Amino acid sequence: MRVFALLPALLLSALLHGCGGSDGAATGNGSSGSSSIVAPGISADPAQNGAEIVSLYSTTSGAAIYYTLDGSTPSSSSQQYQAPFLVASDLTIKAIAFAAGAASTVTSQVFSPNIPSGTLVWSDEFSNTTGTDAQPDPKIWTYDTGNSGFGNNELETYCSWGSSVAPCSTTSPSEYVGTDGYLHIRAQQPSAGVYTSARLKTQGLFSFQYGRIEFRIQVPEAQGFWPAAWLLGNNIATVNWPACGEQDVQERVNAASNPDWNAGSIHGAGFTGGNLGTKYNFPAGQTAGSAFHTYGMIWAPGSVKYYIDDPTQPYATFTPGSLNGLSGAVWPFDGGQGNFIILNLAIGGSWPGNPDSSTPFPSEMLVDYVRIYTN
Repeated sequence: MRVFALLPALLLSALLHGCGGSDGAATGNGSSGSSSIVAPGISADPAQNGAEIVSLYSTTSGAAIYYTLDGSTPSSSSQQYQAPFLVASDLTIKAIAFAAGAASTVTSQVFSPNIPSGTLVWSDEFSNTTGTDAQPDPKIWTYDTGNSGFGNNELETYCSWGSSVAPCSTTSPSEYVGTDGYLHIRAQQPSAGVYTSARLKTQGLFSFQYGRIEFRIQVPEAQGFWPAAWLLGNNIATVNWPACGEQDVQERVNAASNPDWNAGSIHGAGFTGGNLGTKYNFPAGQTAGSAFHTYGMIWAPGSVKYYIDDPTQPYATFTPGSLNGLSGAVWPFDGGQGNFIILNLAIGGSWPGNPDSSTPFPSEMLVDYVRIYTN
């Protein structure tokens, strides 16, 4: 299971975001705010099938925005806005801005999409009709970069798209959307003892709370490989890891075994090791790397479930009751924050160990799509 100590590079996130066209339905209210602090704005851009991606913004320099989704009045103890988030259910957003110890009035907006359960509301299909390998959508994906070990003694240098800083290379990128319609995350060995790969994330660009997320992935399986699809809370910028919560949907290490497996786990304050993780064993004759599989998570209030290929057959279910007996454990998944998505292929590290002479380079983690449905 993942034991993760996040480095400062991962903690960077823009507090304020410019937005697309506003739907014009937001209203400012309240009389206790400072007239010098402008109330936050709320704007929404279409996602899929009636869902919207909502952004909050302030025109007051240096203002921090706090918000609620349950209609309660926000304060500086509420969730701090970090990134646009998906709205696919009926809710009321209320937001307030704070700067220099003063507060604005409250902005409020009601969303009533009335979307049926099981509806696709957001996806990245990694489509590419350009005729050449292309950059992953920069409106969705940014990157962690460098070779700091990422808390796990990993060996790779993570490269962003377009980086030519050695050992990264624009002629042999670590990530691209191919004309085959897949996201390719490539593990490479440009020289002896030097490894490159990629870690894509939606931090600061897109997030969601609750719903069913699916990753259709074909993983590489060899000594030292550690492919993963997982999520962290936007509030990592304010409460750090592990208090922000971590949800590991697809994660495994090393060569195929018999039976082959995937690990689904959760982490938070007081449970950062193997406390809350479950292995899924593939049916006899199947391996994770021999074909694409759909790795899914069903996230609802008070519940995180994992499945492979069939959402009606979860192999792991975690609830606040799962923390019983774990000293200091705090359930982090219902605090109001959205979570952002991470896709990466690590090389080496505390869990898999180092690559060896049997490890093939280059190797690829292929992602067909990432999709989010309503519960």
